[in-house]
Amino acid sequence: MNTAQHGWRIWRDRWKAAFFGVAALALVGGVAWALLGSSFFVVRSVQTIGGVPRAQVLAAAGIRPGTPLIRIDTGAVARRVERITLVQVARVRRSWPDAVVIWTKRRTAVFAVRSGNGYDLMDAYGVVLGTAASRPSRLVLLRSPPGPPAGLRGNKSVLAAGRVVRGLPGWLRGRVTAVRAPGPARVILLLRGGVTVSWGSPSQAADKAREMAILLRTGASYYDVSDPASAVTGTAANATG
Repeated sequence: MNTAQHGWRIWRDRWKAAFFGVAALALVGGVAWALLGSSFFVVRSVQTIGGVPRAQVLAAAGIRPGTPLIRIDTGAVARRVERITLVQVARVRRSWPDAVVIWTKRRTAVFAVRSGNGYDLMDAYGVVLGTAASRPSRLVLLRSPPGPPAGLRGNKSVLAAGRVVRGLPGWLRGRVTAVRAPGPARVILLLRGGVTVSWGSPSQAADKAREMAILLRTGASYYDVSDPASAVTGTAANATG
């Protein structure tokens, strides 16, 4: 290969490299412009899924129409929505080319707690969702809570009681009228007919329920299934805590 040919090849290779480099930059610039600077991929709608009122979700989300979709911080939006009392958890995602979808799980009341002349309605995590003049029959009375209702959010004893009640099979849950939780491992269920059940911690729920299905046939007034491997029965006088 002579000098002229060698020089031509070097010039050609450099030209190709420069051409593809410019093309790549143009492509990146075009994509960036489409995502950030054009009106092609901007928020035109916000969809809400779940039982929380749409107006509350939109107000908390604070998403402005026309915002480039790529600039939506989905994590920050979810955290803002989760500040709504009714929201247990929120999930946010971009839906290309022009929408944001916000999914929420609504909190549901599990407990009724005496407060003044009525009841505070509380979920399984200790969050007060409303009040009622009388206790709704579908809710379990939370007796002797470890503090005022407004300060029970995240309380370990309340969380344990919530886990126990939510994990009960339907046939047993329907018999529960009240619950006490002197400690996270000392949940006590009060059943219709004056029956007391020392349930203990939320663990081994399935084993404890199976034991209760058998023991209830004895007609006793007190059951201790805190250790399902050595469950015992007795009278109401045995119930403590």
